Amino acid sequence: MHTVIRTYTGKGAAETVDLIIANKREVRKIMHAVKGFVDYSLIKTEDGGFSVTVSKNEKASEAITAAAREWLLARKAKAPKVMAGKVSLSVVAP
Repeated sequence: MHTVIRTYTGKGAAETVDLIIANKREVRKIMHAVKGFVDYSLIKTEDGGFSVTVSKNEKASEAITAAAREWLLARKAKAPKVMAGKVSLSVVAP
């Protein structure tokens, strides 16, 4: 498993998070189009937010990151800070 965390902070961050929420059907379509996509969550905070994307592998994460970047650029939205890595520990409900 591979995870990407995108952090939206600073000027324009709250508006970008609201834009993503307002276009959830389109975002869902983009994510589902990538083979290896597992899960996407967007968390809204007081001054912006962050998202967590889980994929089966790094290749899928890279494809989703590229698609997300294109989607944001097309809407002149604030780009997030991106961190990514291989999942080292996962704990799920029994």
